[in-house]
Amino acid sequence: MKLQAVLCLLLLLVFGLSSCRHFEVIPGSTLELPCLSFQDVYTGGTITWKFNGEDLSLSAQSPGSPRMKKGGMVLSVSPVTAASQGEYSCTIEENDLEMSSTYTINVVHMIYTMKVTQGSTAQLQCHFPTSSQVTANALWFKEDNNGTRTQLDTEDESSDNRVNLLYPLGLDQTIMIKNIVMEDSGNYLCESAGGQTLSSVYINAQVAPTPVPHSCLGFTAAWEPCQDENSRTGEPILQESITEFSMKLYSYLRESQPSSNLLFSPISISGVLSHLLLGARDNTRRAIETAVSVPHDFHCVHLHMKKLREKLAGSLQMASQIYYNPHNMNLSESFTNQSIQFYEAKPTRLLETSEENTQMINSWVANKTNNKIQHLVDSVSPNTQMILLNAVSFSGEWKVKYDMKPRKGLFTKLDGDMVSVPVLYHSGYMAATKFVVELKAHVARLALTGDNSLYILLPRSHKVSDLQQLEEKMTDTAVRQVIEQLKTTTPQLVEVTLPKIKLQVEPDMNLLIKKLGLSLLFENPNLCGLYSEDRIALMMPDTEPSSHCTEQGVEAGAATSMTFSRSFTSFSALRPFIMLLWSDQANVPLFVGRVTNP
Repeated sequence: MKLQAVLCLLLLLVFGLSSCRHFEVIPGSTLELPCLSFQDVYTGGTITWKFNGEDLSLSAQSPGSPRMKKGGMVLSVSPVTAASQGEYSCTIEENDLEMSSTYTINVVHMIYTMKVTQGSTAQLQCHFPTSSQVTANALWFKEDNNGTRTQLDTEDESSDNRVNLLYPLGLDQTIMIKNIVMEDSGNYLCESAGGQTLSSVYINAQVAPTPVPHSCLGFTAAWEPCQDENSRTGEPILQESITEFSMKLYSYLRESQPSSNLLFSPISISGVLSHLLLGARDNTRRAIETAVSVPHDFHCVHLHMKKLREKLAGSLQMASQIYYNPHNMNLSESFTNQSIQFYEAKPTRLLETSEENTQMINSWVANKTNNKIQHLVDSVSPNTQMILLNAVSFSGEWKVKYDMKPRKGLFTKLDGDMVSVPVLYHSGYMAATKFVVELKAHVARLALTGDNSLYILLPRSHKVSDLQQLEEKMTDTAVRQVIEQLKTTTPQLVEVTLPKIKLQVEPDMNLLIKKLGLSLLFENPNLCGLYSEDRIALMMPDTEPSSHCTEQGVEAGAATSMTFSRSFTSFSALRPFIMLLWSDQANVPLFVGRVTNP
């Protein structure tokens, strides 16, 4: 009887995996395909996934491409785009048994209905395929009952225009319609410039219900205590979260700025959002946790942020500050105490005039960044309720000094043009270098004082396609693997030529906040753990980042209140490259940048 049962099971396996499944999915959705429908019987073996006949790799998968989970037992496609359409097949070879499963995916354009209350804001989704080169924005139309179409003006940035394109020249062509009125009811079409329909949205505008009175009932308790302060898992969780958050930010920025210089401090942005998380509750708390890639049940996040700041103190100074209006709000005692406990930030009262507040904030930032940022805000509105700041200052010297003799070199830009730039040169620098096949890039690790390193990722050529290929493969997993490989690579004498860099870059914090799914912070956030008496919403200040590299070393500064600034260096890199300023001690990225025009 036992033999019969086993034979029956094998017959079921062959039958179950020989069938082909057909699905119709919409762009922007998430699709997860199991290799086996009965994974509990799988004990091991070689798993191969193919898409339209071509192998999919387990590693170095770019954002948006099919990604394998659970050792390949599940294939995840998120978000689905037109490029996701086709045949997916999975094959398992175990001993002398081969099992296969096939899925045919048909991507249809998005068709959905939205019920929107009068006076609210609606976001209408639309996406180009991931493989698209976006040279023109999609066209949005409103269609009346007679089929007559009226094109919407999505590029008018005037204050009275209710329609805004959230991410111009991005793959995401979502629009936002503010202050919905009853006349906005109708069908909306999103089309490519070539006439391909990408999405169809029907808006059903409804009379707004009676507003619900603001209440923080059940949301005023302090942030729950960390139950296991000495756990060995807390630090790795935060390290992985910050790296994932860093690559997420980089992917958003490179999508909106495909060929320009980039520079940002993930540790600064993560710091300010984590500080705000201390007072966030309910859906706002979950949104921030998701944004910074922190598990929802990770109650020790603030404790480990404090430990991280202490570990970095030798070379990086990281400080937070809260300014609030004492005339119309009093921060909760529990939030104030925990703010001091975890972030060493005692909330400070705003002064009477805009000039006084502007001077106070700029002086604080200048002090915390060692004068690398001396001017953060131009003015402070008298209606401001609260300002949350985070400042980061880094200074590191090369462990090997460069030749002080002035030199010039030719830097080849993405378009092939060459520009003469001052360079740092060393004929025999002890550096760890490696060609990383998975990234198709030459990577160098240049040691800095304070147990820090500058990693330079150099594409195969100056061409845009090679830079984009490298960027697409820069997942958080791939980056951490490269860091570990270079740490164990024996340094050798290398001729190093680096362009001297001084960058002035302004990352679009409005775009990042929207991409991170945190628009609710500026609309109707639940910050009851911070202030429970009335609704409060945050304001977005300006940004002023900078980067500077000299013969002595690397200096960087960043300030975030959703704001920052910093600086970096390079390798034998006289063409576009990517750089990571990495804390080897804390095992987290401090600054991330891209140089296309030094």
